[in-house]
Amino acid sequence: MEFSKYSKSIMEVLGSVETAEIDKLIEMLIDAYEHGKYVFVIGNGGSAANASHLAQDFAKGTRQFSSQTRRLKALSLTDNTPFITAQGNDEGYDSIFEQQLRTFANSGDYLIAISGSGNSPNIIKAVEWANDNGIVTMGVTGYDGGKLRKLAKHTVHVPLNEMCTAESIHSIIFHYVILELREKFKQMN
Repeated sequence: MEFSKYSKSIMEVLGSVETAEIDKLIEMLIDAYEHGKYVFVIGNGGSAANASHLAQDFAKGTRQFSSQTRRLKALSLTDNTPFITAQGNDEGYDSIFEQQLRTFANSGDYLIAISGSGNSPNIIKAVEWANDNGIVTMGVTGYDGGKLRKLAKHTVHVPLNEMCTAESIHSIIFHYVILELREKFKQMN
């Protein structure tokens, strides 16, 4: 495929994403910021990389200056390698995110679960636990959204049956969200 065709296809898929879903994500993050709630982000593979990047951007990229007192509290649960390997080894990989949420999350916190297929067992288990324990859930999906799209309280869905490009579009959306939050937080401080 020529790059011009690829970039055109990306623009078409971006245009098909429901802007109301992105607006809801921004609204949730503003609420977390205003109320000092934690935002946990999870994913596997490329979505784990997106989760790490997104949490870092939430925590640092939304600040205007170093002395800004109020901060968006965000953590990627994909980055806790010792916990993930111990949990995976002792009790199974399906529980790596759920068990971290049990340790760190409180009712009223937020969980952003990124899964291209929407069917990763460790993602589904974490979202089920979060839903049962008062944590607001947002699923970010590709393909048909899988189980995650039905299970999460809110979703941002990229209707594309190609993992690499869906993950790239997730990243584009996340960067847009960061830029919007930066402006909104500036007005709030």
